[in-house]
Amino acid sequence: MSKLVTGDGRTHIDSPLMGESLVDRRVTARTHSEREVAILPDVVFVSIGGQSIFDRGKSAILPLVQEIAALRPKHKMVLSVGGGTRVRHTVSVAMDLGLPTGGVAQLVGAMEEANAVFLNALLAKHGSIVMQREHFWELPLYLSTGMLPIVISTPPYHFWEPPPEEGALPAHGSDFGVFIHAEVLGVSDIVFVKDEDGMYDKDPKKHADAKLLKRATLDEFSRAMPAELILDRQLFSAWKNARHVRRIQIVNGLRPGELSRALAREDAGTVLEREVTHV
Repeated sequence: MSKLVTGDGRTHIDSPLMGESLVDRRVTARTHSEREVAILPDVVFVSIGGQSIFDRGKSAILPLVQEIAALRPKHKMVLSVGGGTRVRHTVSVAMDLGLPTGGVAQLVGAMEEANAVFLNALLAKHGSIVMQREHFWELPLYLSTGMLPIVISTPPYHFWEPPPEEGALPAHGSDFGVFIHAEVLGVSDIVFVKDEDGMYDKDPKKHADAKLLKRATLDEFSRAMPAELILDRQLFSAWKNARHVRRIQIVNGLRPGELSRALAREDAGTVLEREVTHV
């Protein structure tokens, strides 16, 4: 029987966290465990860019769909999608109307849901299903029954999106949302499918002399992080404190076979790795 503790006007069940603030850094430091359970350690998150892939239409999407269908028997995947240019149009209208940051974040998620439905229409005959945000906890069930889940990428803050340091735009974008999905589910590998060959030292669309970064650790990359990034900057800040995500790969979805190479853990595109000490 649990021991009850009294004396401060309340009755507590005796435990290491009794009466503690769960946001105290000293308390959270004590919660690290070598026995933390990874829910989906054998799954790879595959993020398909909205503006970089979806906005290009069938010339980009259909070959990628065929490649994903061929990869299904070999790999357990969760697909995520971005909203693309429709997100920018919607945000522009929202800003003009003066909507608060949380309202803008809610609208961004709605745009991504449309792309998830489009992708599902193409992959449904191969066992795909759109996972609604409200059914997040059912994701392991979808996978165990052989389905290919498609999720949206926007972080699930919705109206509770943290206020940004500057301006009114939500600071946490689709790439960061994919990372959060993977981390809380104990996924170690994420593949971002974009329209570039990987991470460059500067935007190759603007600079002809941009150099491709093939491989680096998170520490190495953080020490010389480019000013222009193909992924959300907040992702790298959060990754420093992550416990499960170990490998992030960025490949060009316009090149057939690059996703296949990434899922085979070959050095396609850019590979960023982090050693995780707590598992």
